Amino acid sequence: MSTITIDRDQIIATEKVIRPHIRRTPIIEMNGSEFGLGSFPLIFKLELLQHSGSFKARGAFANLLLRKIPSAGVVAASGGNHGAAVAYAASKLGIPAKIFVPTVASQEKIERIRGYGAELVVTGELYAEALAASERWAAESGALKVHAYDQPETLLGQGSIGLEFEQQSSNLDSLLVAVGGGGLIGGVASWYANRVKIVGVEPEAAPTLHNALQAGRPVDSPAGGIAADSLAPKQVGALMFPIAQTFISGVTLVTDEAIQQAQQALWKTMRIVAEPGGAAAFAALLSGRYKPQPGERVGVLVCGGNTAAVDFSQGTGTDPGSKKLSVPAASNAPSILIKGV
Repeated sequence: MSTITIDRDQIIATEKVIRPHIRRTPIIEMNGSEFGLGSFPLIFKLELLQHSGSFKARGAFANLLLRKIPSAGVVAASGGNHGAAVAYAASKLGIPAKIFVPTVASQEKIERIRGYGAELVVTGELYAEALAASERWAAESGALKVHAYDQPETLLGQGSIGLEFEQQSSNLDSLLVAVGGGGLIGGVASWYANRVKIVGVEPEAAPTLHNALQAGRPVDSPAGGIAADSLAPKQVGALMFPIAQTFISGVTLVTDEAIQQAQQALWKTMRIVAEPGGAAAFAALLSGRYKPQPGERVGVLVCGGNTAAVDFSQGTGTDPGSKKLSVPAASNAPSILIKGV
């Protein structure tokens, strides 16, 4: 199995390189009682406010600034967020980019990629098929592959979230992090290096890291559910897996219904519109799948907000102050009526 070293000194050096190009996203300190949970400190890191709508911009800029870029530019495969981030970073740095996404990618993410000026190819039903197509293009064109999670620079860029979060809230006891391919949790866990309990959260329909930890190696897993456009690769990354074995305390699985309820709670209580993958970490807490100890200071990464859930163009019902909060395209659940949007 591939092994690399991602340490705090490397993350610090990477953060200095990408800092001029990324936002220092805010935190919000609350209490669990505000969500009907027990009384304990609850600290949200709002990485959905990052450039391109998710944490992925950090890893994208790390790749484009730390690696040599050929004249053919870069190529990436993505469920949507990574593609948008690479397209955004490439547009800011004047680099040609070609992005491959599967048909499961949400329209919001597809429109973001196109809006940043990248060449877009929609192919295959799931991420793994888009990845295979992107690798064929890289071999044909000579473009640099920018992997969504299984690349050292990607892990280093995402690790800057841990550095930033610790500067903002230095006494966390635990941190809940959504897991897709593992680039986010791998980078963040490398930063904290067992100084904070890191808990991965995955949809039951895409238990990639959960299954890998049980098997002792990355294995093929189902890739479905409401967050399939961001948390459903075929396998967890080979580079981050040893990091997970060393620095992650465990993985909690949540249902699609719990993710939807977390989206609704974030909107109702905080007026935050998170995509399913962005709300997954909070779903573990809200659903009771993760139960903090009394007084435990719990951090939650809200890692993405690329959704067209709130439609400000039209109201519903008879109240002119009502707007429609639609469950994202990956879900078959009905729409939800929100008053006073």
